[in-house]
Amino acid sequence: MIKKILILTFLVLFVVSALYKALDLGLIWFVYPSEERYPIRGIDVSNHQGRIEWNQVSKKQISFVYIKATEGGDFKDKSFLYNWKEAKKEGFKVGAYHFFTLCRSGAEQAENFIQSVPLEIDSLPPVVDLEFDGNCKDRPKIQNVQSEISIFLDRVDSYYKTKTILYLTNEFMEKYLGEQLFNHPIWIRNIFVHPNTFSSIDWMIWQYKSTARIDGISGPVDLNVLNGNLESLIQMNHSN
Repeated sequence: MIKKILILTFLVLFVVSALYKALDLGLIWFVYPSEERYPIRGIDVSNHQGRIEWNQVSKKQISFVYIKATEGGDFKDKSFLYNWKEAKKEGFKVGAYHFFTLCRSGAEQAENFIQSVPLEIDSLPPVVDLEFDGNCKDRPKIQNVQSEISIFLDRVDSYYKTKTILYLTNEFMEKYLGEQLFNHPIWIRNIFVHPNTFSSIDWMIWQYKSTARIDGISGPVDLNVLNGNLESLIQMNHSN
């Protein structure tokens, strides 16, 4: 009896380990957006991927790139400028994103982003990442958080002459935003189901996978689809 339990335990651990490895390698995932419906694919990267070999990244697979520039009031991603310049040099459409922390004011976070991201007419609209994962432990009042996000958006929108895209998780929306989406485009993260399976939210970008493997990039990378054409995303910048 004990021998059977040990064998069963070993088999369960083996299956769990194999499943985890397959997920980590990007061999399996939960949703498969139609390439016919969503042909425009993009990635978002940060210093977790380090300095990327952009000349090895396939333009047939990837059409647009978002690179983390800043976080909070003073953190600057050390790989940002290298990846920003090299990705553009290779002909990718490139934008920058800021990770919004609940521990710092919207004004100082906006200044951190503006000081770090060049104002270049060929860039994609900026993005603000609003999620709990990796954020500080503070959970301020809803009104305070919405006010600080609004301050950030006003400053960044004005400087880059466009509307900043809101990168959102469902958890953050439920806790802090509800229907208050500031009349800005939405980039939704959902790696389990289509964003409109249980919601009618109007989205521009959908992050559907976090373990993609792309030539030229070390480790797993987030994969996204664009809801529409690339020209509409490009033309957003400097349209105001």
